[in-house]
Amino acid sequence: MTEQELVTKLKELNIDITQEKLDQLNRYYELLIEWNQKINLTSITKKEDVYLKHFYDSATIAKIINLNEYKTLCDIGSGAGFPGIVLKILYPNLKITLVDSLNKRIIFLNKVIEELDLKNIEAIHTRVEEYAKKNIEKYEIVTARAVAHLSILLEYGLPMLKNNYYFIAMKGNLEVEIKESSKALEILNSKIEKIEEFKLPLENSNRTLIKIKKIKSCPKKYPRKAGLPAKEPLK
Repeated sequence: MTEQELVTKLKELNIDITQEKLDQLNRYYELLIEWNQKINLTSITKKEDVYLKHFYDSATIAKIINLNEYKTLCDIGSGAGFPGIVLKILYPNLKITLVDSLNKRIIFLNKVIEELDLKNIEAIHTRVEEYAKKNIEKYEIVTARAVAHLSILLEYGLPMLKNNYYFIAMKGNLEVEIKESSKALEILNSKIEKIEEFKLPLENSNRTLIKIKKIKSCPKKYPRKAGLPAKEPLK
């Protein structure tokens, strides 16, 4: 995907794209490649591939929710910053928290934040269970892109959400995970509001977005202590 193709596709998603935002994405790409030689951030390194499989893929959240209507977002398991950094560039008014358990990645994310002069965004080195425990009902949106099984992600993310707001999971194929997560949704007082399935342009790989609404507060015991959600998922 070329820069111009990205612009066209973002406009189709009703995302306002300026030259400043394009410059920030380009600098982000340069930093990604530079730092990828020191720490393992991504196996996708060709510019056209990064623009499609990381930048555009992160932006497809716009298919299922209009982020212009929200103020706070937490991206769990941020990795190299997808979708969190991309969303900050595209939606500068969002206040964003990036959470990752590997300090090397947090150092990289902080470098990107500094170089791109991004405001109202922080990168935090911690286990997401521990962060969630300390930040109950703080955010309007929680995102997770392909980091763990959906039932595990729900236990991490839903307690951090304010009531009547949304958890967005971004994955390849989610059909089996959705079925296996019905118990977690019930326990955590949430429901699936919308599922959007589509193919990534140019390469036609499957993508699924799932929008989950938190109906009321989760029981206070969730998330459970570090390691338990992954070891004994809610099923």
